[in-house]
Amino acid sequence: QVQLVESGGGLVQPGGSLRLSCAASGFTFTNYAMRWYRQGPGKERELVALINTQSSITRYADPVKGRFTISRDNAKNTVYLQMNTLKPEDTAVYYCNVISEGKNYWGQGTQVTVSA
Repeated sequence: QVQLVESGGGLVQPGGSLRLSCAASGFTFTNYAMRWYRQGPGKERELVALINTQSSITRYADPVKGRFTISRDNAKNTVYLQMNTLKPEDTAVYYCNVISEGKNYWGQGTQVTVSA
């Protein structure tokens, strides 16, 4: 079955950096675009970034443009989210997502807290 396992979250000061990872299994990773979402306290889940199968296309939500970078390693079935210049408003649970055969799959999420 499809499994997505996020890691790399934690507590970081404003201006700091974190790198999230999402290890995927149970599907042919190289055939699917991958996405990162986040859900902040009291907010709806929102799309942060996406990447196509060959890493030739990436898209970012406006609040993270220029600060976050999505990437993938198809040999390792892993997608990453490099987050730089973090702000308190980036505090959220970050989720990895794939749409496979018309169904949404989510990881368990990893908490990112940006605070002094």
